[in-house]
Amino acid sequence: MRYDVIIAGGSYAGMSAALQLARARRKVLVIDAGQRRNRFAASAHGFLGQDGRAPGAIADDARHQLLAYPTVEWVSGTVSKASQETGGFIVETDGGQRYSTQRLLLASGVIDELPDVEGLAQRWGKSVFHCPYCHGYELEQGPIGVLATSPMSFHHALMLPDWGPTTFFTNGVFEPDAEQQDSLARRGVTLVPERVERIEGERADVVLADGRVIAIDGLFVLPRIQVAGSLAASLGCVLEDGPLGAFIQADPMTRETSVPGVFVCGDAAMPFGSVALAVGDGVRAGSGVHRSLIFDAH
Repeated sequence: MRYDVIIAGGSYAGMSAALQLARARRKVLVIDAGQRRNRFAASAHGFLGQDGRAPGAIADDARHQLLAYPTVEWVSGTVSKASQETGGFIVETDGGQRYSTQRLLLASGVIDELPDVEGLAQRWGKSVFHCPYCHGYELEQGPIGVLATSPMSFHHALMLPDWGPTTFFTNGVFEPDAEQQDSLARRGVTLVPERVERIEGERADVVLADGRVIAIDGLFVLPRIQVAGSLAASLGCVLEDGPLGAFIQADPMTRETSVPGVFVCGDAAMPFGSVALAVGDGVRAGSGVHRSLIFDAH
């Protein structure tokens, strides 16, 4: 059987794209390994109609609704290889299954590269976060920390005081100039230049190299991102440098990559991400793929 579209990755963006194609009665295969980026978080916020729900519950409901469409199939696994053939692509999974498709949509997301600070990784998604819109409100205006990972963290630190009194731990990564220090002071941000030794406690208390412990309710970090898997690179998709790492370059409307017939959506195609943005981008990509099946001869 040859599919109209194979979607590599079945998280929020991939399922959103699949839904548009299913409603156009196209034959769709979703291949997904179940590694959602937000799997560490207990609840999702900022997504209209789903605010406060468990991310897994949102994904499970979406999959149930999607698979109610008779033209959609789902395979558990990861797309490990893809090669071009006449009129489309041959896709192979890590389990050795092979499928043929006219169009390929990449929705495999990104990997967060967290700073190497003791105690930080095990609190990721629980009391260590990246998105204030997703997690800031629930901190109830308690003390907040920002751990510098790059110059972008300066902008992060300027944002966070709207959610609570903010301490900016520059950690030897970033040194604000006089103008930036003034901006931080006007926002009421406390600047701490000492090196961070570790994160401990029930929430995310910051232990400094000089022995001081600064108690905070939530720590915000901007991790570097890396496109998950090697599929985009092996196909020759052009990557674009973003403030936190490279993402896959795509047409802003159709979401087609530099490789004809290969599309992308979700966090792998944007410099920043959230569930709501991923779902919206999936809508764009799904409709873009559908239009290409009608109007474009690849």
